[in-house]
Amino acid sequence: MDGFPVTRAKEAPAHAATRKIGLVCFEGFQMLDIAGPLEVFSKAASYLPQPGPSPFRYEMIVASPEGGIITSNSGLQIANTVKFSELDHDLDTILIAGGSEEALRSVAAATDLLKWINDRAPRTRRIASVCTGAFLLGASGLLDGRRATTHWSATSQLAALFPKTDVEPDAIFIGDGHIHTSAGVTAGIDLALAFVEQDCGPAIALNTARELVLYLRRVGGQSQFSATLAAQAKSANGLRDLLAWIGEHPTEDLSIPQLAERAGMSERTFGRAFAAETGMTPARYVELVRLDRAKSLLETTKWPLARIASRSGLGSAATLARVFRRLLGITPEDYRARFGHGEVAKV
Repeated sequence: MDGFPVTRAKEAPAHAATRKIGLVCFEGFQMLDIAGPLEVFSKAASYLPQPGPSPFRYEMIVASPEGGIITSNSGLQIANTVKFSELDHDLDTILIAGGSEEALRSVAAATDLLKWINDRAPRTRRIASVCTGAFLLGASGLLDGRRATTHWSATSQLAALFPKTDVEPDAIFIGDGHIHTSAGVTAGIDLALAFVEQDCGPAIALNTARELVLYLRRVGGQSQFSATLAAQAKSANGLRDLLAWIGEHPTEDLSIPQLAERAGMSERTFGRAFAAETGMTPARYVELVRLDRAKSLLETTKWPLARIASRSGLGSAATLARVFRRLLGITPEDYRARFGHGEVAKV
């Protein structure tokens, strides 16, 4: 394959400052980890410079250990990459792609990438990773004492390898100081949009999202995945049907006696079996099911909170608010303001 050329920002007036974005990849990297953020910054660049005291432009530079053509894990290639060791010292942002465990081990062992990241960190405004690129930041020591995330399937491994890191498995992206990490694959787009909003304001970020036909602009703190779906995935066949039924009937009587009867077990046996298969108590699972339903209704309707509480099985608006504050740290109104996108659900 001949590869494809690197997209650079449009030209801006000579007096405009340049914010250079270094996107670092390696053999076996995940293509969308680079292509997604690259498109975000490139599209945002088309709206710059804006009137103001300090106009600037973006310049994107794709880098790799040896420069030239670099091949992703899907076989697609990027041409004309720059050696990361030859990148300018005035980079504004460095973004590290993720890849398979084998690819990450190889680039860490066979190149100076870890040392380069560590050397650049003190003099770079933002250091970021997409997906499993967090393992390279961790191996560089940059995640010690910091909060971080990565692809949901790798969060346990990240926490085990870097015990000084506070790994948050349920976040889209996290910024701790000038070090940023994001979840799997497309979360790199969300992180790049957050950087654009930080640099250019919400109007340009929203225009960029619209141009790229992003249905919903997610922000840090939004869940990577449904905790209830994760529990169903872990469950053996014995309770899987019951878990699915609970998810479909959040407004039913989901007390332990009723669920145990439906499962054909004593309450004590049911409680033990449920915890063993899902890693949580029945009451916790039911609460998460109802929270998921309430979140969905807040995102897709303009219903009053009392109605959402009723339709999600939480009973009252007061209970809805308590659950949101306790489990998410925000109010239902705040959640709707951040993640809502219009009237979709039927009455």
